[in-house]
Amino acid sequence: MEEDEGGWLQIKKEQALAFGKPTKSGFVVRQGSTAMREGSPGQKRNRPERDRLVALGILIPDVNPALFRFGVDHVFNSKSLAAGVVIDGNSNGDEWRSNGAFTRDEIEGAMDAYDRHGQTGENADIFDQFGDPRDYWVRSSRERKNRVYPSKPLVGFILRKTELNGGWGQKLDAASRLHNLGFIIVDQEDKPIPPPPHYAHLIGDADRIRRCALNYFIQPARERDAREVAIRASEIAVAIGLRDAFPNICGALGGEKFQHLARVPPPSHTEPNPSSSTTFTYKLATQARTDGAIVTEAAAVKHSTTNLILYGPPGTGKTYRTAWEAVRLCLGDAAVEAFKESHQRDALMAEYRRLMAEGRVEFVTFHQSMSYEEFVEGLRPSTGDDLDEESEEAEVKSGFHLKHHDGVFKQISDRARRDRVGTSSSVRLDRRASIFKVSLGKRGIEDERIRLGLDHGLIHVGWGGNIDWSDKRYEDFDEILSEWKTKKDPEATGHDGNVVITFSLRSDMQVGDYVVVSDGRDRIQAFGRVTGEYFYDPEAEFHPHRRQVEWLWHDDNGTERDRIYSNGFRRHSVYKLNQSLVDWDALEAIVLGASTPRVSPSARDHVLIIDEINRANISKVFGELITLLEADKRLGAQNELSVVLPYSKKPFGVPANLHIVGTMNTADRSIALLDTALRRRFTFRELMPNPMILSTNVGGINVQKLLTTINDRIEYLFDREHQIGHAYFTGCTTRDDVEEVMRDKVIPLLAEYFYEDWSKVAAVLGDKAHVRAGFLEVKVLAAPAGMAEDDFAGEKLRWIVKSEFDFSEFAG
Repeated sequence: MEEDEGGWLQIKKEQALAFGKPTKSGFVVRQGSTAMREGSPGQKRNRPERDRLVALGILIPDVNPALFRFGVDHVFNSKSLAAGVVIDGNSNGDEWRSNGAFTRDEIEGAMDAYDRHGQTGENADIFDQFGDPRDYWVRSSRERKNRVYPSKPLVGFILRKTELNGGWGQKLDAASRLHNLGFIIVDQEDKPIPPPPHYAHLIGDADRIRRCALNYFIQPARERDAREVAIRASEIAVAIGLRDAFPNICGALGGEKFQHLARVPPPSHTEPNPSSSTTFTYKLATQARTDGAIVTEAAAVKHSTTNLILYGPPGTGKTYRTAWEAVRLCLGDAAVEAFKESHQRDALMAEYRRLMAEGRVEFVTFHQSMSYEEFVEGLRPSTGDDLDEESEEAEVKSGFHLKHHDGVFKQISDRARRDRVGTSSSVRLDRRASIFKVSLGKRGIEDERIRLGLDHGLIHVGWGGNIDWSDKRYEDFDEILSEWKTKKDPEATGHDGNVVITFSLRSDMQVGDYVVVSDGRDRIQAFGRVTGEYFYDPEAEFHPHRRQVEWLWHDDNGTERDRIYSNGFRRHSVYKLNQSLVDWDALEAIVLGASTPRVSPSARDHVLIIDEINRANISKVFGELITLLEADKRLGAQNELSVVLPYSKKPFGVPANLHIVGTMNTADRSIALLDTALRRRFTFRELMPNPMILSTNVGGINVQKLLTTINDRIEYLFDREHQIGHAYFTGCTTRDDVEEVMRDKVIPLLAEYFYEDWSKVAAVLGDKAHVRAGFLEVKVLAAPAGMAEDDFAGEKLRWIVKSEFDFSEFAG
């Protein structure tokens, strides 16, 4: 907040008027300032502090019975505490402001009043005095039907003035006030207007970045009650209109000044930093646990579920458009605007590839042999060589068995459902962690050992003898085996339980992993997170090899193992479970409660791109999942549905944050022939050839005219779905390039369209037998020896692609 001359800030709240300013020891409120006796109804209060000041005689009754008055200057510990006493309510200190500055709420309130004026004529005595707005508009920081407002009427409404300047020239001019508060000055089309350089009374770019981020990102997120908000550097650049300023943007967003201004802790950020893609994530509310026992997730703004098919003739940019849609859906409309210009194509594709590398975008091409087993899930033969050493299935020694395999659709669905960004507000388990099965003892025989572990947060085993395995060198399996052979059993092998179990407990298990306590082969009775490193307790009455654990759930009666794990437990005291067999959803329901959402509330958007979606048998590929694609059938939606998959036998649903974008070549198969079930669940967007983006002079060839003429003739002779796309010619910079495209791509495609009827190909190209030969030359075929010409009706022609084309019809 800017301060007036002398450094005094003020609060005007109903009848109260107080003056204060920061000091080295806190925040002083000036003698004579007044405070409210009764704040707004329902407002939380800090009455103990107010009552203490009354008892000390610092706050005394004012002549106005609705107010207290400060009898002396008083120093508070903080600006927020001072404001809370003045307004008789909880405060973050934002009420303190200089006489010349406004608050964000005042500006947005003036915008509300301007809207009401347009509807009802309210406040005409102010707004009508300004006439039709011309220059210096301001963008609202809230979602509105129209986000652009004239600046002078807004400032005039707040000041109750009709005579004021609207530009940048002076500090108190309308545009200057709004700019310095962190609002974005734009033109009537909502394009940012850069402030004039060298005006000392205007805030610089760094402060502008901070205040705009606060107004347009942090504060709206707080109004949504979000616990976190992510700000991408390119979003700020587009919003403000800054170019080549990503180091400044990243420096401002990551610095302490912004943390102080926005009242946020240091953010997390993506790499590389600085860059246009750097994203800063700020925690806005309750601090998450830092011990890692539970991972939390932030509330995030969700896109509505998108099921989109882009269709059109070949070469109309469908595949490139899918990349654009993927970036837009993942990063938002504002971010993708930075890649709008044609010269930003490489930058867009780089962002697209980054999202693919992160696993947020997947690409698959459908074909005639595509099956449910490839796309969703199926079984594949395995010899056992690809199994984890600890897996129960690793005991297979010969032959082969069928191994469960997830297809691309199930993989990205699960990835989207489990996604989270940093720490967030919804309690979840960390599915990246390993889970170890642990046996603490036999029920009914060693109950006191089980009770010791559960009551004192311990897991313990007796395997490993009386050797202390704490030394760092025992992180290596071979070192454990060597030591055991040296001190205990020279004949021991790597399969010895003392070696294998010691390695599992001592080295393989990591802090942050989970343990599930077995109760026989088919029940579990506790689940916890490993919080401590291995230690050896020589004074222990039993099982001296131990680790500290935080129990997240335990039940003396236990529950069935097959609720979370399909295979029966082995007898080993400690071993790592096969992660692919763990049902994390069921585990979370047990550990965290049945109300735990299956979809992370802060999960980011993911995109599955299906190229040539019409070339596969849709019913065969999607199977029963076709119903789950509908927006209202997605997980978390009003009519949420899930099905039990046939191979894994696990419930499956499609999360709402998974968007599906398909492409369809209409020349390959008409949209009218597409599976009806698919058509009902997708939006279709046509992409047709656009000759206007092509040059009118490439080596003397008017490529616009060339493509337009060809397509007009195709539509006349065949149909509009078999036109030639502009993408074939977008890379042409020379006459030779155009000729190469015509010879190697366009003419062969035409021959395919017309089933090798070269007379129609010639008609499309404008060539006529015996008249014009621009692209094709014709030769009359004489009857072969032994055949009479009378045996055949009509002239026989041989069409030949010319070695050099004549583009005179399409001269640029």
